[in-house]
Amino acid sequence: MKPKLVEPALPLAQIESDLDTLFQDGKPIRREFGNGNRLHLDRPLPFLCVHVGSHQDAAFHAVSANASYLIAADIGLAGEVARLVARRMRDHCGAFLMLDIGELAEDRFLTEDVPFLPPFEIALACGDTAAEKAALKCFAAAASAREAKYRTPRVDELTPSTRAEARLWDDPGEAACLTVRFAPIYRVPGAERVYPGLHDLVVANMVDSSLQAVSAFLKASKLEQPATHRSLGRRAYIDAVVRADRGIDDVASTFDFLLAVTPINAEPAWLEFQADAFERVPALLYRPLEFEVASQKRKLYSVSLDHLEDPLLTKLLSEKQQELDLQLSMLAARETPQFVDLGRALYGSVESTLAARARAILEMAPRVAAPTRQKGLDADAVAAAARDMIAGYRVAYPDFDASVEIRGDLPAGLLVSRNRLLVSRDTSLPSERLTALLSHEIGVHLLTYFNGDAQGLTIFRNGLAGYEGMQEGLAVLAEYLVGGMTEARLRLIAARVIACQAMLDAATFEQSFRILHSDFGFDGRIAFNIVLRVYRGGGLAKDAIYLRGLVQILDHLKNGGSLTPFWIGKISAGHFGAIQELNARGLLRAPRLEPAFLSSDAARPRLKKAMAGIDPIDMIET
Repeated sequence: MKPKLVEPALPLAQIESDLDTLFQDGKPIRREFGNGNRLHLDRPLPFLCVHVGSHQDAAFHAVSANASYLIAADIGLAGEVARLVARRMRDHCGAFLMLDIGELAEDRFLTEDVPFLPPFEIALACGDTAAEKAALKCFAAAASAREAKYRTPRVDELTPSTRAEARLWDDPGEAACLTVRFAPIYRVPGAERVYPGLHDLVVANMVDSSLQAVSAFLKASKLEQPATHRSLGRRAYIDAVVRADRGIDDVASTFDFLLAVTPINAEPAWLEFQADAFERVPALLYRPLEFEVASQKRKLYSVSLDHLEDPLLTKLLSEKQQELDLQLSMLAARETPQFVDLGRALYGSVESTLAARARAILEMAPRVAAPTRQKGLDADAVAAAARDMIAGYRVAYPDFDASVEIRGDLPAGLLVSRNRLLVSRDTSLPSERLTALLSHEIGVHLLTYFNGDAQGLTIFRNGLAGYEGMQEGLAVLAEYLVGGMTEARLRLIAARVIACQAMLDAATFEQSFRILHSDFGFDGRIAFNIVLRVYRGGGLAKDAIYLRGLVQILDHLKNGGSLTPFWIGKISAGHFGAIQELNARGLLRAPRLEPAFLSSDAARPRLKKAMAGIDPIDMIET
């Protein structure tokens, strides 16, 4: 006689216990109970997104991107668990909406002889209460307002025709429910393949529309609405996100891109160039790479981003992956013609409007007489002042663990590498520039590193993809706010743009030097230093970002924008919306520190002036 198979008991008692802990201690629930079944609640919320099915389709990803979701292979199990969660959450929150999200069996509107791309179907159903109807109406409006490239949604009433389309609760009783089914337009017709970009757009549409529907449901239930529907999203990083972030950081921490492309023989190179009457490019030497590029690329793309359950974080980490890949490609192409083209992909070309602005600055700002070679503050004095400023920040935030190193293998000046401030042994800095330069390097670059380090993911300290432009714009603004923006400094920033444009237009090192030295009147040593930076590694377009970033931050202030979000970590202007969403979801902490210079009496009137609207040329103070 065969033994009788015993079905595994439903995990209701364990979930009851988990819910008690969630309500009492705030401990999130992430309960796996076999066959791909999972309940995830990162905090008490008045909704639960449910997906019934074992395959990981777009509906699965849309549901699992939420802060409160249930994945169940069986409709019976889904109903039991969802009813339990609904009852407990409704008692705790005052109202509760279940969103049953799945896919239609086929993309009915797409046929072989269609002369254009037709709309795609979204089918909805809900209960009879006013709150449920408000949720349905809001979901329909939100989903219809977004185009899932390249087709427009058309919302209809759900009339299930297959088992897959069946509603989870045909008789939900006391539970409020919104059922969503959408056509699988992201699948390649007649094949098992998918369109990845279209898949991601559909998922984003479903997630955003669902959260808007919940917000409308709460309003109709006469409960307090969230400040933004996005605040109903995740407030905790799952382990897969943390692992992916650390994996990318493991690669990022193996090299310092700017150090790797910065010549180690700047002073001898100048003497050689001078001795040759500025007619022949000097030999430039670089640090040998301490790693194999191909090996690091393999390691970089071994980091899986497939199971992060958060489309926004997946996008941010994917962008960083691609940026590191490009930097590694540039290092492999160092001192070859490919380096310039790869750098153009990383930093962009010099747009005509930026070049015109740079030329206007050079024409309007008075030419500065060649400086008398007087000895300024040496490396030891600058390093001592830097340590004093760092100590001040450490008093306010003990984890501000920055170090200062004096190096003999750098061109004159300062450079931040992660949590280190590197000071060239050849530095000779006019005393009136000290506060401005330290505010630039410590008050912006180091401060955002440590603020980003406190956010829980290393990507915020290493920098989101494309962060450098905004970082340098903020750093130049800092120089202005402390009263350190001189004619010479602004001319230098503008000259970098002109040199970048010349380099990208195939001018030689010597030709770019002559443009700055002869056409714009720069001292020979200053012109050489500018051109050296632009031609390092084989031609690096990075230095155009200082003026570009400054213009962006001035426009941001003029349009009523705040500086506070930029202190959270190293972010770009293009990620401002992403930062706002993560902030609304509670995933980001307020900055641990704000720059000390912002609270100074000297900075306040200048910041007020910038907020009223100024051009870079207006920042010069005589």
